[in-house]
Amino acid sequence: MFNRLRYARISTKITCFYASVLLLVLILTSVLTGLGVYFSFYHQAEVEIEISMNHVLERMRQGRPMGDSFWRDDPVMPGVVLRITDLSGQVVYENDARYPSLQRIEGSSVKNPPFWANKNMQVAEVRNMTIYHAKMDVEYQGQIYQLHFFKTITAEKHFLETLQKILFLMTILGFLLALLAGYFVSKRILLPIREMTATARKIEVEKMDRRITVPPARDELSELADTFNHMLERLEIGFKQQQRFVSDASHELRTPVTVILGYSDLLSRWGRSDKEVLDEGISSIRSEAEDMQQLIEKLLFLARADQKRQVLHKERIELSELVEDVMRKMKLVTKTHSVDLLQNDEGVIYADQVTMRQMMRIFLENSVKYTPQGGHITARARRLPDGGHIMLELADDGIGIAKEDQQRVFERFYRVDASRTKADGGVSGTGLGLSIASWICEQHGIEISMESALGKGTKMLLKIPLAGEKPPAERKD
Repeated sequence: MFNRLRYARISTKITCFYASVLLLVLILTSVLTGLGVYFSFYHQAEVEIEISMNHVLERMRQGRPMGDSFWRDDPVMPGVVLRITDLSGQVVYENDARYPSLQRIEGSSVKNPPFWANKNMQVAEVRNMTIYHAKMDVEYQGQIYQLHFFKTITAEKHFLETLQKILFLMTILGFLLALLAGYFVSKRILLPIREMTATARKIEVEKMDRRITVPPARDELSELADTFNHMLERLEIGFKQQQRFVSDASHELRTPVTVILGYSDLLSRWGRSDKEVLDEGISSIRSEAEDMQQLIEKLLFLARADQKRQVLHKERIELSELVEDVMRKMKLVTKTHSVDLLQNDEGVIYADQVTMRQMMRIFLENSVKYTPQGGHITARARRLPDGGHIMLELADDGIGIAKEDQQRVFERFYRVDASRTKADGGVSGTGLGLSIASWICEQHGIEISMESALGKGTKMLLKIPLAGEKPPAERKD
C-alpha cells in the first residue's frame, strides 16, 4: 500500500496526508476529551466522599451521641450514601436503605480500576451503575465501627458512553469529510500545475514560442510559471544558437570540402599528365585542409569550454614579458604592417600562459587581417592608478567596426559584411576567434571593452587584474 501511495499522484498524496493528520488530531482530541471527562467525574465523586468523611469524623470527635441530633443537618454531601457497621458486620446506620447491600457492592468490586480512580477507594460495577466505595475504621464511645461511603456515577456513566459514541462517529465523519474536501481542494490547488503540464506537452523544439499563463496570485505557482517561462526563453535561445551554430559550421566546412572534391576530380582527370595542374591541386587541397584543421580545432576548443573540460594551468607570470614576447613574434611574421610596442609596464598576473598568449594573438591577427597594407598595429600596457589592474590596449588603424556590430562580434560565427576583409580580397575569418578570446578573458576575470569607428580603426581594451601576494582561488564552474 505504501509503495502504491509512493507513486500516486500529488493530489492523492496531499489528500491522504491531510486526512491522516486530521484523523490523528480527531483521535487524540476524542481520547483526551474522554479521559478528561472521566477524570473530572471521578475526581468530583472523590472530593464529595472526602468532604462527607471529614464531616462525620468531626461530629464523632465532638462526642455527639449517635442519635437524631447527630444526623440532623445531614453531614454527608447530597448523593453520598453512608453505612455504619459494627465489628459483626451488622448495619448500625444507613441514610439510604434502598441502596445495594454491602456484600453485593464488595462482591462486584473491579479488580483493575481505571488509572484515574483513587487508589485508596474501590470501584464497583453493579448492574448499570459504577459505584465509588471508601471505607474507614473509627473508634466511637469505646466501640469500633466501620464507615462505608458510596457515590454513584450512574448518570455520568451513561453520559460518558454516549459521549464516546458521539466522538467516535464524529471522528469517522470528520475523516470522510477530510478525504472528500482534500480531494476537491487539492484538485483546485493543482489545477494551474495541470495547465502548465498541458502547455508543456504542446511545446516542441520547432515551436518553442508558447509560454505558460502566469496565475494572477503572486504565490509559489506564479513563481514556478515565471521560472518555467524563463527556462523556455533560455532553451529557445539555446536551440536557435545551436541551429545557427550547426548551420554556420556546415557552411564553413562545405566550402573547403567542395574545393577539395573539385581539385580531387581535377587531379584524377588531368593531374597525372599535367605537372602544373598537379602542383596547383596539391597546394590548394593542402591550403583548404589547413583551414579545415584550424576551424575544427577552434570548434573543439569551444566545445570543451562549453562542457567545462578546457583545462587551464594558472600560475604567476610577468605580464610585461609575455606581451613583449608576443609582440616580437608578431613583428617577425608581419611584413606588410607596422607593429610597435609603445608602453609595457610590469605587473605579475595569475593566469594560464598558453591561453593568454592565444588571446592576444587572436586580437593582433584580427588587426592584421582587417587593416590595409602599410597600416599600424600598436600595443600599450599601462598600470592603472588603482594599483590592482593593468590596461592592455591593442589598436589598429584599419577599417573599423560599426557601432551596431560591436556587441555582436564576440558571437560565434558572427562576421560583419564581406567588406570587412583585407583590402586585397584575402581570406576572411571563421568568426570563432573572438568567441575564444572572450572565453579566455572571462576565465581570467579580464574586462573587455572596445573603441571603434568605421574607417578610423579599432582599439581593444583589456583590463587585466594583477595577482596579490597569494594566488586567487581557482574558479569552479
